[in-house]
Formats: sequence, structure tokens, C-alpha cells
Amino acid sequence: MDFDQPMDRTGTSSLKWEWFKDRDVLPLWVADMDFAAPEAVTTALVRRSHHPVYGYTLPSDALYEGILGHMKRYFHWEVKREWVVFIPGVVTGFNIVARLVGEAESIAVPTPAYPPFLAAAKNAQREMVTVPLSVENGRIAINRTVLEAHLPLNTKLLMLCTPYNPGGTLLTREELSGIVDFCQERDILICSDEIHADLVMSETGRHIPTASLSPAASARTITLMAPSKTFNIPGLGCAMAIIENEALRTRFQDAMAGIVPYVNLMGYEGAMAAYIHGGPWLKEVITYLRANRDYAFGRLAAMAGLSPLLPEATYLIWMDARGLGVKDPAAFFEENGVGLSDGAHFGAPGWLRLNFACPRALLTEALDRMERAVP
Repeated sequence: MDFDQPMDRTGTSSLKWEWFKDRDVLPLWVADMDFAAPEAVTTALVRRSHHPVYGYTLPSDALYEGILGHMKRYFHWEVKREWVVFIPGVVTGFNIVARLVGEAESIAVPTPAYPPFLAAAKNAQREMVTVPLSVENGRIAINRTVLEAHLPLNTKLLMLCTPYNPGGTLLTREELSGIVDFCQERDILICSDEIHADLVMSETGRHIPTASLSPAASARTITLMAPSKTFNIPGLGCAMAIIENEALRTRFQDAMAGIVPYVNLMGYEGAMAAYIHGGPWLKEVITYLRANRDYAFGRLAAMAGLSPLLPEATYLIWMDARGLGVKDPAAFFEENGVGLSDGAHFGAPGWLRLNFACPRALLTEALDRMERAVP
């Protein structure tokens, strides 16, 4: 796969590119890649489109086998078929889980946070408690200590993002174990968003699914995953909740009833092809992304006023831009031709998030523009 090949997305109603329509702004914001999806996915979608009936569709045996095989192969996690509940997206999953919390109970959200995390409690009309995270040794730190310091006794749900978005922290076994032990002691449900699990940038790191730590961890964890970030197919709308605890799984499905639509047939087809045949493509894209990460980080770190974090996972660089001395860093760079995610939406004004999952030439041009713009 030639990831250097420019990918013209005009005329596709791309959220990423249409946001700055008719303006000379390079979009490095929303988390999708400017790369073609695996050829096997395209082939599967074209093949299915040739059958002219697009009716209600069930997940196939091959799809289940592909998912279970992927979990075992990449994470050494033995998942059973009955644990898998299909949903149209992980954001849908956040909002379903938030509805499992009682009216007198609170939902804990570490910050900075992926914006839909911050909205889920409000959507469910539940109390939200934010847990401010700090940067330690060049990475956002989330562990038992910080939870103990901020969670009130009525907290019954922890919204956990692992690998962490933003920041790209790849949680260690020790960090995860501490979090799970604390939640076990306090009887706190864990919603573990692991959508970036396959996108490990560290050469030596490995993603550990929260639920895979122990039977106790699995019993209180709802894991949300999807092929969308991994294989660049978010527009197909297929994700899954993996829930071993049967009673918890039933509660989750009951909360979905009558509200959450089924996954569409192309979502199922694309996911099946990605999980079964996408391995070689994934290996190649990880190699390309690692090189992009190192290149972008080196250039950003050299720019006056910017302090980026080196992501251990995800294709997103989180950076402190408060040193620029401008009121609105996101607007500043947008005016200079680069569209970045505004940290204010993550609960961190003055910070920015940059998506480096694009051809190197596009990334280079964007960094050139940023370099020319900084004081």
C-alpha cells in the first residue's frame, strides 16, 4: 500500500474536509485517516453491493470468528461469541452505559477527555465528576492515586479511555490493575473505550484490554471496540460492546431497546473483511504512522511556544500551546491554514490535538505552515 499517495476526498461529503470547505485550511483534526482502507474491505463492499436487496442484516458467523480471532491474536484475550453486542458506534456505547447509572449516582470522567465522554452524563441526566489528569514524565498519567483523590463515594461509573485519547498514553499492567482494584473496592462499573487499541506507536508497548486482566476486571467492565480507527472505516458505523457478565450485558441490551438501531449491512461486511483480511495492511500502516509520529513530534517540539507529548498509541499528538501567548491557539493556526482540534472541547483550553494519519507531503505542508506562523 502506497500511503504517500494523495487521497482526494472532495465530493465525498467528508466531515474532515468539508469543515473547512472553500478555505485553504489543511484538516488535521477529526480522527480519521487520509488513507485508502484495506483493499479487502473495498472488495467485500463492492461484492455485497452487487446483490440488489439491501435488507435487514445479521452479523455473520465469519464476522464473529474474525473478531474473536483478532482479540486472541493481537491482545491474547479469549472472548466468547455471546459476549459481543453490536452497536453503530462507540459514542452510542458511552451513552448507553451512562443510562445504567442511578439518579443519585455519579459518573467519573478523567480530563482532558474525548468530547463525547463529557456529554454522556448530561445526555443521561446524571451527575458528572471530572478527574483532572496531569502530565508526568511526558505522558498523561491516570492511575489509582488520582482516582482516589477525586472520586466521591456515590461514583458508580468510570469512563476510561485506553489507549488514552487525547495524549496517547498506553496504560501499563500496573496502572490498569490499580484502577481495576480501586473500582472493585468501591463497586464502580468501568466503561473501557478501547477504539485505538490496535494503533500502538511504541515499538515495545502492547495494549492490554482492561477486561483481560482478571475475572474480577471482566465482571465489571464494558469494553467498547470497533474496526473504525484501526482500518479507517468509521463511516461504515460498526462497533461492539464486549461484556462477559451476563447480567450486565442484559442491562446494556435493555438500555438499547427501541432506541439504538441495528448495524447496517455494509458495516458488517466491512468489519468482517477488515478483521479477517486486514492484518497485512494494518502492519504497513503502523510502520508508516510511527515514522509520521516521530517526524511530526520532532518538528512540533522545535517550535517556540509548543510542548507536544509523544503518543505511545493513537495517531494523535496532544500539545500544550499556551506558550504561544495567543488567546485561541486553534483559531490562530486555522487563520494560518491548519485545522487542529481545539483542546477547549476536551476540557483543556490552550491545548491542541493534531492528527498525523495522512500522507507525509500533506503533513509536511501543514507543519511548514505552523512553523511560519509561530512567533
